[in-house]
Amino acid sequence: MADATMVRSSAPDGTGFIRAGSGKPVLLIHGVGMDAAIWRPQIMVMQDRFEVVAIDMLGHGTSPLPPETAGLSDFADQAIRLLDHLGLDRVAVVGHSMGALVAQEIALRAPSRIASLVCLNAVFRRPPELAHAVRERAAALGGPHDPLAIAATIARWFGDPIPPILVDAAATARSALENVDVEGYARTYRLFARADTAHTDRLGELAAPSLFMTGSEDRNSTPAMSAAMARLAPAGQCAVLSGERHMMTIASPQKVTQRIMAFLDRASNASTNAEAGPPFDAVEFRRALGSFLTGVTIVTTIDDAGDPRGFTANSFTSVSLEPPLVLVCIAKRALGHQAFSTSRGFAVNILAEDQKAASGIFASKAADKFASVAWQPGQTGNPLIGGSVAVFDCDLEQLVDAGDHSILIGRVHDFTHNGAQPLGYCRGAYVTPGLSQEALAAAAPPGTEVGVILENEGRVLFFETAEASYQLPAGRGLGSADEPGSLKGKLAAKAIDAELGFLYAVWDDAADASRTHVYYRGAVDAPVSGDGQIRFIEIDRIAELKIADPAVRSMLARYARERAEDMFGVYVGNEVEGEVRPLAKPAPSAPVHSGAIHSGQR
Repeated sequence: MADATMVRSSAPDGTGFIRAGSGKPVLLIHGVGMDAAIWRPQIMVMQDRFEVVAIDMLGHGTSPLPPETAGLSDFADQAIRLLDHLGLDRVAVVGHSMGALVAQEIALRAPSRIASLVCLNAVFRRPPELAHAVRERAAALGGPHDPLAIAATIARWFGDPIPPILVDAAATARSALENVDVEGYARTYRLFARADTAHTDRLGELAAPSLFMTGSEDRNSTPAMSAAMARLAPAGQCAVLSGERHMMTIASPQKVTQRIMAFLDRASNASTNAEAGPPFDAVEFRRALGSFLTGVTIVTTIDDAGDPRGFTANSFTSVSLEPPLVLVCIAKRALGHQAFSTSRGFAVNILAEDQKAASGIFASKAADKFASVAWQPGQTGNPLIGGSVAVFDCDLEQLVDAGDHSILIGRVHDFTHNGAQPLGYCRGAYVTPGLSQEALAAAAPPGTEVGVILENEGRVLFFETAEASYQLPAGRGLGSADEPGSLKGKLAAKAIDAELGFLYAVWDDAADASRTHVYYRGAVDAPVSGDGQIRFIEIDRIAELKIADPAVRSMLARYARERAEDMFGVYVGNEVEGEVRPLAKPAPSAPVHSGAIHSGQR
């Protein structure tokens, strides 16, 4: 593979450029103070699949100076002249910082020439304090190179002190700044300082698929700027690379280049499919997706102003156990997209069966959604909604572009969960995943024993008898609170506020097949009443207890095993023999993820 930095050429107008590789053409445009060689890491990787052209902007590298009062159009015209010289009718354009503004100008001036657009660390509508600082720096330029100014720039880009891992990248950027033409740098920087609003009213005209990508730690080309541009561009997408600063192209070249190439491939494939494929029925596609039974969540965060934000979502899943990662999707057109795509984290609140109203409110455009729910800030500050079945409090690990949605990948910082029954959703309607207790009450044979394993923070509720043995809450039939002999009646008599959840075991007496036992899993808040019979026993100590009924003792031993694995089934048989029937089995050798729907939990 040739060293791409050695293959330099000049166009008839004096524009310097590097050209390497073969395939679909890609034009690379650097930022202020750099030159075409700054793209060397990208060229070395991309030239195997693309024809890569890196241009020296006016006033940089070997290119001539721009006019004293240059505009973005001067830089765009220079690039278009180079494309004409090379015989390239249509290209993908990748621009960094100032180069991203030039790339946008090209796409707006000559849309037929642009296949796709990647804007890295681009600026857009700087806030007043940032705009003032940039314009002050621009006003001070024009004399000989100032070592203190260069040092300040390197500190902004890489940190102060510079992390050891970034020393080489900082040295590359410093060398470029020290060798750039002083007047070319000054004229270009003065334009850069005022060009952040050049396309404010024109981004809606961008026809090409456009990716706006920056680093989470870039204080000058912030994630909020990239998110705003992506919303305005008709085919805009936003990506934020965790932990990266302004010069991520040389600080993390592999990560950035992979993202660039993946986007170019997607944009090319989408263009091909649009030209050759049959019409796609989006309505039927949505209906088909709705056939998948999911849970319901409310995703929350705190925006830049310190206000809580939230939306309802069922596009939630686990990603990884090591490290603990989960993901959720948000539509780019959602009102809260900017808040979530630029936040430091978010929380996923899995709703319980009695939280349908909250789900509806957070799916609406209500002005004050959080007035309808009880909530409190978690360890990260994200709002945690009371009564949720489970809560995952996350730091934002990565923002991934995905068509008309963004994928928020979160690293779980803290979580809680209980045994309450979750809210389900399928085909546009809420559903109950557990076995209907009302159906059991109506259909169970007379005399059916109905019991429950009630859990609280890793402990199970028992009644201790006078003989120092232990029993689970159970009664004749499910019943109601005013039926003393029923399960609900016995719980009410001891002031136990329990939440019955999933069916766990069904068996008949071996000696009397007409006598049936049905047990549920459930949850209970502690402490309960001061009843002296109530005991909470740690799950790993249940085996030590004296339990008179051997069938219940066997069921509890299974519960302890399955609870440790978080993999539940339903026992069907009698107290002597039967089988555990999982409602779904994991694929052979497949890992069981903590966020998946496990057997027995349907």
